[in-house]
Amino acid sequence: MHAEAATAAETGAAGDDARPTLPTVAVVGRPNVGKSTLVNRIIGRRDAIVEERPGVTRDRKEWTATWLGRPFVVVDTGGWQPDGGGELAALDRKVSAQSRRAMLEADVAVLVTDVTTGVTDPDLATAELLWQRNGPVFVAVNKVDDEGREPLIWEFVTLGLGDPHPISALHGRGCADLLDSVVVGLPGAAGDAAPERSDERAGAPTDDTGTVSVAIVGRPNVGKSTLFNRLAGEERSVTHDMPGTTRDSVDTLVQTPLGQLRLVDTAGLRRRSRIDEDTEYYAMLRALRSVDRADVVLLMVDATQGVTHQDQRLAERIDGAGCPILLLLNKWDLLSESQRLAVREQVSDRLGFLSGSPTLGVSAHTGRGVNRILENLGGTVEQYRRRIPTRAVNRAIREAQAAHAAPGGARVLYATQGATDPPTFTLFVNRRLPPTYLRYLQRRVAETFGLGSVPIKFHVRFR
Repeated sequence: MHAEAATAAETGAAGDDARPTLPTVAVVGRPNVGKSTLVNRIIGRRDAIVEERPGVTRDRKEWTATWLGRPFVVVDTGGWQPDGGGELAALDRKVSAQSRRAMLEADVAVLVTDVTTGVTDPDLATAELLWQRNGPVFVAVNKVDDEGREPLIWEFVTLGLGDPHPISALHGRGCADLLDSVVVGLPGAAGDAAPERSDERAGAPTDDTGTVSVAIVGRPNVGKSTLFNRLAGEERSVTHDMPGTTRDSVDTLVQTPLGQLRLVDTAGLRRRSRIDEDTEYYAMLRALRSVDRADVVLLMVDATQGVTHQDQRLAERIDGAGCPILLLLNKWDLLSESQRLAVREQVSDRLGFLSGSPTLGVSAHTGRGVNRILENLGGTVEQYRRRIPTRAVNRAIREAQAAHAAPGGARVLYATQGATDPPTFTLFVNRRLPPTYLRYLQRRVAETFGLGSVPIKFHVRFR
């Protein structure tokens, strides 16, 4: 059983005026009751990070799903901890603020509770907040894995939110019945003819072809979420001065002068040898998947620490994915002129293979230089989608070969551009070209057509 899911935040995100806004369903509750497991059950895949430890989910994350022919946005939230204490109290308050906002703004709220613990004080606190809502609320009592536990659900009537729904998010038991009720509670559902329930896929995911995906990548605690929030115009990602605050890739659609952009905030990436938690490992995999799917990557470097070995490795990984890079030197405002010069020299020395990529000194915290990011994104996206006439491509190849011939009589007989995103060319050759000569041709093509900030791909065929 699952509702059909499209990619995250396709609709209903702030600033999305390009299509009708879908109703939202927020899955809320205290930590470690199975919210992310239920979200994965609804969308039909393991996109939300799940671990038997409280506090894993920290940001709001959205997916578009369909049930009984009704599309909606399902929102996974962090655990509601209004009275969190200890050294992470500030972080807990930010996570709870995100959850509170989702509870109050969503069209439908699903409060997830745990039958094995009964009604707890955090459950009561969450219920009191949900009483302030105008829209419907459904209580999902999780971990009801068999009929023997069903009588225990009636304790949750004391929350004052109506009859509880027994479910097992892990096994799917009762989830279809819960979704049936949720769909009825969606705006406009009252006048719709209720279709016969089916576990088959219904409808199609919303298509957002043409939307430029921009992933924000970097080591932990370099300011990725702060920049994400500034570009998105709202606090969607939880920020804290503790490395590893972002556990999952969070994305949203925003309207900009360049058109609609998909901004993706990723978890901090570091060496595998330093990853000692399953949660962090899977967050790293999701971040790398976001890189592979992105049209452009904003690689953030902490300018106060300079270019580290891990920054080099990240840049190589992104460059290998064939994705154009904008290099952002964050916390630039904290450096003196001599320190800035030293960092620029480090960039030239250690990230020389990104010499064609724009390098910007910014401050995500103050907003200094952030407006230049969109300006450079426009040029980079244009280059990424550039299509060059075949005649011009062949002229550039001929001039490059005339200036420097390939060894052993090898040469390119004919060339044509076969694809964009990034520009990809097919070379028809008489014999094998050495890799060094192919890199030479790539450099000459990039210089000729002003493609310095995007990677160029060559496919070689023999004739």
